[in-house]
Amino acid sequence: MTAQSSQSSGSRVDTSRPHPARVYDWLLGGKDNYPVDQEVAEKLPPESRLNAVRNRAFMHRAAAWLAGQGIDQYLDIGTGIPTAPNLHQIVQDVVPTARIAYVDNDPIVLRHAEALLISSPEGATDYIEADMRRPGAILDHARTFLDFSRPVALSMNALMHFITDEEEPYRLTRTLIDALPSGSYFMFSHGTTDEHPHLVQSVTSTYRKGEISLRMRTRAEVEPFFDGLELVEPGIVTATHWFKGTPPPEAELSGFYVGVARVPGA
Repeated sequence: MTAQSSQSSGSRVDTSRPHPARVYDWLLGGKDNYPVDQEVAEKLPPESRLNAVRNRAFMHRAAAWLAGQGIDQYLDIGTGIPTAPNLHQIVQDVVPTARIAYVDNDPIVLRHAEALLISSPEGATDYIEADMRRPGAILDHARTFLDFSRPVALSMNALMHFITDEEEPYRLTRTLIDALPSGSYFMFSHGTTDEHPHLVQSVTSTYRKGEISLRMRTRAEVEPFFDGLELVEPGIVTATHWFKGTPPPEAELSGFYVGVARVPGA
């Protein structure tokens, strides 16, 4: 089945301001970005590009593990520009019938989603243009595509460090997690400078100059995102230290805390 899509009326790509998804695309070596995005990305320290690649590799490992547990439904918020292999390609390689709902708030992601987020014949992908700051709208749409009476994997990678404290990141995340049935999973990564303390000023000021809010968080500040959940070993670690059922990746420094956790009950 090919990808379905839903978008807001009148949405358009704003090329006058940088967008986190397009900056991240540049960091991953992609070409779906604009000069305003490149201006921000090129001013970031070299470690930022390495950290983006290592975080993406975590997503690949975690998604493959979840599919190996039989999880066949995924809600991926903060999808970003499609960069092969995408989440649906990883999980449908293990579970061909898997259904994946992608969510992002950049119209350019929708354009690429329609062309590139093509499902396996047995499964399905869907895409909605929506903002993490409106979790109710995301859930309303997701329920038309995913069966919330069965386990769903909620994926939120490299997203919440763009949500400020004033926007209540823990409440927003909890709204989504509370909607998941028992036996569901939460796959999460969050930017940090704990292992790169010398980069705090340069990274935050570069994003600020690009009018992108950034709130890196410490391990202690990342832990509450997992409150009430059953952490999967090895728990909350940096990106290059999370692996299950695969050879360990090289244990390099990372700019992301990551984790996978189960919704208790079933």
